[in-house]
Amino acid sequence: MNPVADPVAAAGFTHMRIVLGMVVGLGLTHLLRQFARMIEHPGRKRLYWVHLVWVAAMFFYLLSFWWWEYRLSHLVQWDFNLYLFVTLYALLLYLLCTLVFPENIDEYADWRDYFYRRRHWFFGLLALAYLVDLGDTLVKGRAYFAGFGPEMWLRSLAYAAFSLMAMATANPRYHAIFAVAGLAYQLAFIVRQFERL
Repeated sequence: MNPVADPVAAAGFTHMRIVLGMVVGLGLTHLLRQFARMIEHPGRKRLYWVHLVWVAAMFFYLLSFWWWEYRLSHLVQWDFNLYLFVTLYALLLYLLCTLVFPENIDEYADWRDYFYRRRHWFFGLLALAYLVDLGDTLVKGRAYFAGFGPEMWLRSLAYAAFSLMAMATANPRYHAIFAVAGLAYQLAFIVRQFERL
């Protein structure tokens, strides 16, 4: 895709970029604020490493989302439906950040207890996010989508399926393997696909 020369389309992207920047900024701020609270009060609640891996995964998801959304600058036509779709996708990611790292877990024994008791919400929305990501990638153009080959379909559907399984099981081994493998693949995907705009 070539960048658009149309000033109206460029203004539409600038407007959208500001909205997305606010939502992504809120998500990153939330994750960092909660991480700082863990550092400030290390003895308040016992940490759980699998939970922290998912915190890192959400951090990198937000960064890659923001990087990836630059491709929206190539769109010639913006309408309210597209604006709503992209905004709701960003808000879904913010909601995932608040679920993976809530403000307060006083009613839970520790982070492990919180993680397993709230896994249905987190993994249900994570599955949805990866399915929405397919639509978001398609919005950027069929040629752009096709450039990923079958990996985009396989990646999104695999994350969604593994997330649905994570909703269904509280098996610590499954969650540990999914967290580590998911983050490792996510980082490899970022390095391979998003090295440059």
